[in-house]
Amino acid sequence: MVKTQGRRGEVAVELHTDIPDRFRESMRLWALLKTNERREVQVEDLWPHKEWLVLKFKGIETISDAELLIGAELQLPSSERAELEPGWTYLSDLIGCTVFDGDREVGPIEDVSFGAGEAPLLVVKSGAKLPYEIPFAEAFLVKVDVERKQIRMRLPEGLLEVNKGSG
Repeated sequence: MVKTQGRRGEVAVELHTDIPDRFRESMRLWALLKTNERREVQVEDLWPHKEWLVLKFKGIETISDAELLIGAELQLPSSERAELEPGWTYLSDLIGCTVFDGDREVGPIEDVSFGAGEAPLLVVKSGAKLPYEIPFAEAFLVKVDVERKQIRMRLPEGLLEVNKGSG
């Protein structure tokens, strides 16, 4: 959720889904707040606005109420997830998987973030101060095996060194 929108507690949501029409009135979602607290919310109303989806939640009636949700991530209960086409996976299922570059273990995925590019970034724990940020791009993927918690990639030479940063 990126900002308040309106005066009745509405919030603008940046969507990171290929299935945006899954959202509907009366839908129950979880809001993962910046404090890592989870709060159940129920959609009262929704409509598209510019590049966002505006959501009005039951019980969130003021701008002050809505401000508490800004920066939160909306999560669907697993039972609400849509069936995916073969070869597709939910990005949330990648968290906890180990990334391999060929036979070399890079590390476990701690998070998935969205940068300026089109591909989401896998935030991979490393021995360095900062985690690696590896594009989850089809060009680098060899095999995604969520059941075995392994992501096999062929990373461009030097990518992990670029990720080390200047410290």
